Amino acid sequence: MPRLILALLTGLAMIFTAACSSSAFFLANLPVTFGDREIHRDISYGPQPWQKLDIYLPEKTSTPAPVLVFFYGGRWSFGNKAQYAFVAKTFSDAGYVVVLPDYAKYPQVKFPSFVEDGAKAVAWIYDHIRKYGGDRSRFYLSGHSSGAHMGALIAVNSDYLQAEGKTTAIITAFAGLAGPYDFIPEAEDLKDIFGPPANYPNMQVPTFVDGRQPPMLLLHGADDEQVIQRNLNRLRAKIESTGGIVEARIYDDVDHIDIIGALSWILRDTAPVEHDMLAFFDQHAKEQAVVAR
Repeated sequence: MPRLILALLTGLAMIFTAACSSSAFFLANLPVTFGDREIHRDISYGPQPWQKLDIYLPEKTSTPAPVLVFFYGGRWSFGNKAQYAFVAKTFSDAGYVVVLPDYAKYPQVKFPSFVEDGAKAVAWIYDHIRKYGGDRSRFYLSGHSSGAHMGALIAVNSDYLQAEGKTTAIITAFAGLAGPYDFIPEAEDLKDIFGPPANYPNMQVPTFVDGRQPPMLLLHGADDEQVIQRNLNRLRAKIESTGGIVEARIYDDVDHIDIIGALSWILRDTAPVEHDMLAFFDQHAKEQAVVAR
């Protein structure tokens, strides 16, 4: 690789990994900005002004495409769907219909309002995605950080989807990136979001694991200091103890930002996040098809 190009890519990677700044998102989303992918933006999935989602379509295919609903992170208090267009591009390039929902955030709301928004979005997507070429029999949830926490709760706590007239059976599989699945709030803002302490079990994903939840893939970076690996370990242990399906991948030399950055063109070689997710989804779509025969 010419030295100039290598130096440029190295510089871009350093900017991206420094923080999820506006510059980092701009760089990660350059292929989307200058691409010609078909995107349906700001579709309402509910009556509130923030209840909007974007749908990214793959290249035209002769058969319905699998569907991926991705919840972005941001400490339940910041972020927006446009910033994560690079995630949608990665999976739409792989043949998926990808949906990025926005949701209410703290301090406007507290737990569980943002999870309820997520469930409402999932139900809307399931009901309407066929007209965008989506295959509801291959319907996946994913997310990063607090978005992984939201997606996991929707996948394991049946109350959220039942409130929208659905069940967790609509979810083929879930993949979480660096999710804080089982923690006790210590920072003051987190205490305010999830408190009082008597309510903490309701925001801890293992509370609702009973072995009947969709197959779950848990991905984590060994160098992650923002969300410690204990969250993954506790959720995996609970799923295994109840007879559920779970796989985990721990990536060496990867931190909290690297793991989501690996889904961008800048840091694609950092960790095989895309490969592992696609392999897991494909595996369980095939197993579900065999059971359905």
